[in-house]
Amino acid sequence: MQSTENGQNRPHLLLIDGMALLFRAFYATAVHGRFMRNQEGVPTNAVQGFIGHALSAQSIFRPTHLAVCWDMGAYTFRNELYDGYKAHRPAPPEEMGPQFEMGRESAWLLGWKSFGIDGVEADDVIGSLVDRWKDEADITIMSGDKDLLQLLAPGVRIAFMKKGHTVFDVYTYDRFKEEYGFEPSQFVDLKAFTGDSSDGYPGVRGIGPKTASTLILEHGSVNGVLAALDELKPAVRKKIDESLVMLKLSRELAEIDCNIPVPGELGELAVPRYTRETAGALEAEGYGTAARQLLNLFPVEEAAEEWPFG
Repeated sequence: MQSTENGQNRPHLLLIDGMALLFRAFYATAVHGRFMRNQEGVPTNAVQGFIGHALSAQSIFRPTHLAVCWDMGAYTFRNELYDGYKAHRPAPPEEMGPQFEMGRESAWLLGWKSFGIDGVEADDVIGSLVDRWKDEADITIMSGDKDLLQLLAPGVRIAFMKKGHTVFDVYTYDRFKEEYGFEPSQFVDLKAFTGDSSDGYPGVRGIGPKTASTLILEHGSVNGVLAALDELKPAVRKKIDESLVMLKLSRELAEIDCNIPVPGELGELAVPRYTRETAGALEAEGYGTAARQLLNLFPVEEAAEEWPFG
């Protein structure tokens, strides 16, 4: 629990971007050909890396509550807005295919609550959970996606994965304000101008982060810039005029939807008790490396009389 100014304790919720972590774990080991296959010959490297990285984050950040948010398929409402959205991303490697479902199953084995909604990105699920519980709990988001910076607020921080399982670049509300000079909620306006090559939308061609930041600092938002077009330098005004439709669309694509109805209560996300039975369940599924890491990081209890996770 985190202590507040009045001495009361607040829950600390760790929200894990499951698919981002799964992909990171896969490529970190696949580059060396370490697919860590189970008895059936199915690769487990992404799943075992996902478990290990998440357990390390739990040991570092010490949350009282924990949940994993998942993308549920490639097609979302943003594809309806713009057919080029993420259209050029390559298909996942063959060895990755079976590990998507295995990753979600491994979270269940550990007693972690998972959230995933068809047609909705994990970012939107994370944003909706943050908006719902930021007044009740301190929140740490674990991801590699800079889009999530728009969710920063007092009591909400983002731990970007860096090197290995233990190095994180942690952004707080105060750090963002110091570096960017504007509110985290305005980050979506910055992205509207700069676009996102990985997501496949260009923003305004010819306007980079430096010019975009200046525009946001001076005019506050995309709408503020458009209201002041006549005050802009002719070259900048010309670029915006030529990309006006894409500018407005890019802002819509970049904004995280924090109003997704997600079922569940905060109390259901309490960090589970790990037992030797938990480690044994991981071992039985072929996740021996992850099972050993669980035993190394956390003092486990003896097996419960009944299976504790449903």
